[in-house]
Amino acid sequence: MTQCFSTDAYNEQLENKIIAVKKLFSSFSIPEITVHTSPISHYRMRAEFRMWHNGEDLYHIMYDKKTKKRVRIDNFPHATKLINQAMMAIVPLLQHNQTLRHLLFQVDYFSTLSGQLLITLLYHKKIGEEWITQARILKQQLAEQGINANLVGRANNQKIPVDVDYVDEALSVLGKTFYYRQVENSFTQPNASVNIKMLEWAISVTKGLSGDLLEFYCGNGNFSIALAQNFRKVLATEIAKVSVYSAQHNIAVNNIDNLIIARLSAEEFTSAIKKERKFKRLNGIKLDDYQCNTVLVDPPRSGLDSNTINILKDYQTIIYISCNMHTLHENLQQLCSTHKIKHFALFDQFPYTDHIESGVVLCRNK
Repeated sequence: MTQCFSTDAYNEQLENKIIAVKKLFSSFSIPEITVHTSPISHYRMRAEFRMWHNGEDLYHIMYDKKTKKRVRIDNFPHATKLINQAMMAIVPLLQHNQTLRHLLFQVDYFSTLSGQLLITLLYHKKIGEEWITQARILKQQLAEQGINANLVGRANNQKIPVDVDYVDEALSVLGKTFYYRQVENSFTQPNASVNIKMLEWAISVTKGLSGDLLEFYCGNGNFSIALAQNFRKVLATEIAKVSVYSAQHNIAVNNIDNLIIARLSAEEFTSAIKKERKFKRLNGIKLDDYQCNTVLVDPPRSGLDSNTINILKDYQTIIYISCNMHTLHENLQQLCSTHKIKHFALFDQFPYTDHIESGVVLCRNK
């Protein structure tokens, strides 16, 4: 799992991705691709490691994808410097604490550009009061080394936060700071530096668009909060309760007054806006007040299903954020029957892998 972290190595892997993308989409009529780079190291805001017990010894491990062999990890240049600092500090503290190390099988780290850190300890046992007592001691021991981290314990059907189970991120986007509460074990963008570039791109390509914005599956409001400045109103949907609560908090702390979150799926929203069905979750939201000409989607790696694609075809402008080029390719084959690709951007969220994030803007054919 050795990795060369140099400008030349980074540029080479990125160029290979660009070539692969251009080849994959060669049958489409696409504009010039804009490419947004990542820092060459310390770019990952999250990292997960198995914990290996070897007698009295204890250390992080990962499994090599090619050889499937176990690899000891003492430092991890892919992850933020804060995560690396915590990795080195926590192992000796866990190693000599029988309550915290017993049946510990994984440690997850979740950091921010704002300097906050959350560490989750996962167990093959039930955890209780003694674990909480020892976890508080561990938190203090880390603080004495300059690492201010909140801790969460997880076991089967258990989740015990020591104080809180979230971090608060601050992202500087085009001279403005946006604040995002990010909850443990919920989706967030893994590369914050590239996420900033994605938000800046999304703001630039939506300037001057008419009507209101609809976002399906908005998560904690990452895009909709930043884009609210470009639209009269924004209506975002999300079905995960934790993400909805985070989004509501983020709307408040960013003083956004033209954005509302509805806990609906894309199909439910379409049924509601066509007046086919009423939903209690829409109480207080007057859909007739919205003129959504633009829709933004950021689907999982599996892409969009055919029903959602048919829904999108009704909108003048589609902003499609994708983490899987192959499902994007499949979806665009259907969307391009009614829309034309206006912008195509690549965001290197996942350096030194085969994966790359993309942003596509489609405009409906006249």
